[in-house]
Amino acid sequence: MALLPDKDKLVRNFARCANQEEKYLYIIELGQRLPPLDDHQHTPAHLIQGCQSQVWITVNRGDDGIIQLRGDSDAALVKGLIAVVFILYRQMTAADIQAFDIRPWFEKLQLTQHLTPSRTQGLEAMIRAIRTKAANLS
Repeated sequence: MALLPDKDKLVRNFARCANQEEKYLYIIELGQRLPPLDDHQHTPAHLIQGCQSQVWITVNRGDDGIIQLRGDSDAALVKGLIAVVFILYRQMTAADIQAFDIRPWFEKLQLTQHLTPSRTQGLEAMIRAIRTKAANLS
């Protein structure tokens, strides 16, 4: 995830976007920066239910207790949304993820009001899945 910006830079970059189309292009670019998910990880165990697109997310705990997230989608914009979520959860433990309210960050990015209802539901499904999988690791 070294190629992805931190939270503050993400907010600054979103603020620089002149319109919603530029935001979508930036989100897609972020998705392209995600490290590829191994083929053997595209399994039903990692498939997120509740997403219109296919979304796979793996959640592991490092030796330092930090949660490591990996993910992929068959849709470019959704893969970018995965990258945004991963940026917001970066360097967190399972307890941090449980305590962190991610939704105000979507407001800061002015993201939620421009997503379709199905994309918003998919985003919520990703967040629930990450929180559940992280809680199961603690």
